[in-house]
Amino acid sequence: MTRALSHARILVTGGAGFVGSWLCERLLAEGAEVWCVDSFATGSPDKVAHLLAHPGFTLIEADVSDRMPDPGGVDMVAHLACPASPVHYLRLPLETLRVASAGTVNCLDLAERHGARFLLASTSEVYGDPLEHPQREEYWGNVNPIGPRSVYDEGKRFAEATTAAYRRARGVDTAIARIFNSFGPRMSLDDGRVVPAFVRQALENEPLTVAGDGSQTRSLCWVEDTVDGLVRLLCSDEPGPVNIGADQETTMLDLARTIIDLTGSRSGISHVPLPEDDPRVRRAEITKARRVLGWSPQTSVAEGLKRTVQWMEETLEGTR
Repeated sequence: MTRALSHARILVTGGAGFVGSWLCERLLAEGAEVWCVDSFATGSPDKVAHLLAHPGFTLIEADVSDRMPDPGGVDMVAHLACPASPVHYLRLPLETLRVASAGTVNCLDLAERHGARFLLASTSEVYGDPLEHPQREEYWGNVNPIGPRSVYDEGKRFAEATTAAYRRARGVDTAIARIFNSFGPRMSLDDGRVVPAFVRQALENEPLTVAGDGSQTRSLCWVEDTVDGLVRLLCSDEPGPVNIGADQETTMLDLARTIIDLTGSRSGISHVPLPEDDPRVRRAEITKARRVLGWSPQTSVAEGLKRTVQWMEETLEGTR
């Protein structure tokens, strides 16, 4: 890594979200001063409660689509703010588009004012329902521009285009990460993403709701591995885009069966209709991440699922 994090002042939008909270924690551990900005539309102060006593951590409630807090002397901006699960972005479609558009512009303007390094947390969803498999960064994607998922898919594509334009036209030091299917503790239990949904159903001995025939695949990446990739990209000179995800894939039916086995659940499997425009396959091609960042996932899906199940058991027990 070419940039030091120690004593750097870093602003993280969406820092009270799932991945954002882990990123804030990692940056603090590296000696950075972290300003965590979140509207709490989908994030929660609970996810960063354990960081509040840290002298280098500041939590600010703000919607970056409307205003961008400026603590001065900013060295890096990591823009993670955006509803990231179908449950949330379908509930907040216009808010999702605004944070991907106006929010991204506001973050880039802040980075430009301070000569700061800017990182956009984009997504594998820019590839849509891909016609190329696995997905390389050079692939342009297959996205329905007016479907219900487009508020997220096209929002992130617009955010990438804006980030690239600021780099070309204004010389802003930018980077784009395309994140694939992160999972682990601090995921919202009710956000509809497959791992927390399956684990919760299994722990409560309810049928696991597998969409379609379950043959669709995802690349599951342990959250701390995802964050390590983001940090390496943030500290590099690489503009991206760079895929940050696992180069292994699992079918949803196999994932359901694995989680039933891990939890010792009495659950069966219930097949439900596929959501509109649901991608059939997803697997990260990470040759570029290995080459330019020296990064690849270090935690197996099996180990990550064990840790996630343990966390969710404890979390659900605390709510009873």
